[in-house]
Amino acid sequence: MFSESTGLSFLNTYSLSDFVVLTIFGGYPPPSLFSGEKYHSLNHLKRRFTILPEFVYLSVLTSHLTLLPLKCYKFCLIGKKLRKKRFFCIAVLATTLILFWGCSVFQKTPDKTQTTPPPTPNEIQASQPVSTEEQERTLEEEQIRMDEESVLQKDVSEPETMEENAKEENGPLVVLEEALYAYQDAQLAWEKGDFDTALAALDEAYSLILKLKLAPDDPLNQEKNDLRLMVAQRIQEIYASQGTAVGNNHQTIPLEENKHVLNEIKVFQGNERKLFEASFKRSGRYREMILDELTRAGLPEELSWMPMIESWFNTRAYSRARALGLWQFIASTGNRFGLKRDHYVDERMDPIKSTRAATKYLTELHSHFGDWTTALAAYNCGEYRVKRVIRTQRENYLDNFWDLYLKLPRETARFVPRFIATLLIINNPEKYGFDLPTPDPPQECETISVNKPVRLSSLSAALGLESETLASLNPELRQKSTPDREYPLKAPVGLGEQTLASMNTLSRYIPPESTYVVHYVRRGETLSEIAERYGTSVRAIARTSNLRSVNFIRPGQRLRIPVRGASRAYASPPPLIKEGEKLIYVVRRGDSLYKIARDYSTTIQKIKEDNNLTSNNLDVSQKLVIQSGKPEGAITYTVKAGDTPFEIAREYGMNLNTFLRINGLNRRSRIYPGQGLWVVPKD
Repeated sequence: MFSESTGLSFLNTYSLSDFVVLTIFGGYPPPSLFSGEKYHSLNHLKRRFTILPEFVYLSVLTSHLTLLPLKCYKFCLIGKKLRKKRFFCIAVLATTLILFWGCSVFQKTPDKTQTTPPPTPNEIQASQPVSTEEQERTLEEEQIRMDEESVLQKDVSEPETMEENAKEENGPLVVLEEALYAYQDAQLAWEKGDFDTALAALDEAYSLILKLKLAPDDPLNQEKNDLRLMVAQRIQEIYASQGTAVGNNHQTIPLEENKHVLNEIKVFQGNERKLFEASFKRSGRYREMILDELTRAGLPEELSWMPMIESWFNTRAYSRARALGLWQFIASTGNRFGLKRDHYVDERMDPIKSTRAATKYLTELHSHFGDWTTALAAYNCGEYRVKRVIRTQRENYLDNFWDLYLKLPRETARFVPRFIATLLIINNPEKYGFDLPTPDPPQECETISVNKPVRLSSLSAALGLESETLASLNPELRQKSTPDREYPLKAPVGLGEQTLASMNTLSRYIPPESTYVVHYVRRGETLSEIAERYGTSVRAIARTSNLRSVNFIRPGQRLRIPVRGASRAYASPPPLIKEGEKLIYVVRRGDSLYKIARDYSTTIQKIKEDNNLTSNNLDVSQKLVIQSGKPEGAITYTVKAGDTPFEIAREYGMNLNTFLRINGLNRRSRIYPGQGLWVVPKD
């Protein structure tokens, strides 16, 4: 289009006479009137505007009348130079006036894009006087025409609007909501026992989830994945509950004989054969009671063999994770399901109460995970650990235990295949080379209420029973004594009244408060050395530290060393090595200057000065001088046969600890005849 800026540029480039000539010749200037350069330029102008009528050129001139006087003045100056050609100038001026008149006429002409169409008959009639009826009819026709146009426009835009609405209706949020509604419908149907409807609703929810195509960084991905997991778990739950409802418990715990299960069968056939057979024999004491509780809770009977994997059916079994009892409850989980624990009683060791707690826990886990294998794994290591592993799995498939197997802790991962291996062996012992013994008979007892603390061994002796009879019937009693409050004590059948009568003849027994110190095993230490150092026995350490074997301890292991009758106890420091007049200590793993100074009643600064140390860093096997030179006022005493440190210190009026310290000894140190020791005679 011919814009205002374009017109200005043309006016600045070409003179008024140029436009006049161009207009006169209809945009085709003759080459004789212009120089070669300007001719080509005007031809270019002509080519650009050849499609416009001639009046456009005049419109340009008219739209810039403010510039025309300047152009005319310029033209007059040119005319002065051409005085000899006055006729030509007059002709040009006349032509210019004609052009002015023509431009004013053309300026009133509407723009080409707004060309007025020929009048319609209605418009012709409208220009004439009309009656009121004709005006109303005209308005009605106009309104109908406008309605038709609006309908046409609506029809044209309707597909786009429908498409936008469709996109809005199928948005990710809407699809997620529909999937969640379908999931909730499935939950309601399942609670009513309508499994088919529940599964159909879950299928619908899952199909909606699969339709969602979200970007990797879309925040809705988390909701999508959570909903997918919920649907998957609910499907597993429904199938599992259907199996339980019909009593086909073998289907609820799949006995899959894969390579992991076969590996555990080989372990039972090898090193653990005796443990397996002894545990199977011991299971008879508790399994009947366990089956009753499982049946009451509606759980599979196969779960009655779980204690064989957890504790070998040992009511006092204690694990490294501090889990205790038949069902291996840790303290927090036991408390969560109502198992009490105090100085006298720990109900995790009570077979009946712990079994009831285990059925509650297993029911909760199965309700959450939907299949028994995953529920069993969660029972062993905790549901939160299993949940974290499930969240790390790749998407778009249903979870099961064997998907999680390699991602779980090794002990937890082994628990499920060991349990399946146990079921396979018990169901068909001949196939796997076992000759299982006859289980023990169930424990029969009667319960009496007692309120006096007595030792169970003393009470068993008064009843003429073996010393461990009452303890085996009441394994939850930690001190092997009745508490100092009312307590339901289990006694052999038929001996209830006799037990109460015997208790009245026994004195009250208050078990002593046991104190202990913590010792961390160092490299090269043995239990016998540790027991000797602390003045106790290997058996006592093994009991208080719940060691499975007294022949195996590892560096860094935490041991509880019992010390009765003391509120606080420290281990005696190792003896020093006497070299001439120096007492030498050899640094051991875990030592520090603070510990060494405390053990030998000296200071860190003195040790650093005597050994020229510039820092507190020590090396294992480094020798440190703890004492140098003869103590002030000391003389040498030669040990005689039968001497003891206590007798030597008493003979010279010394404090025993002082005597031991200046000689680098401790209370467990041995002295021998001919040995030279320093003594400081009392004045």
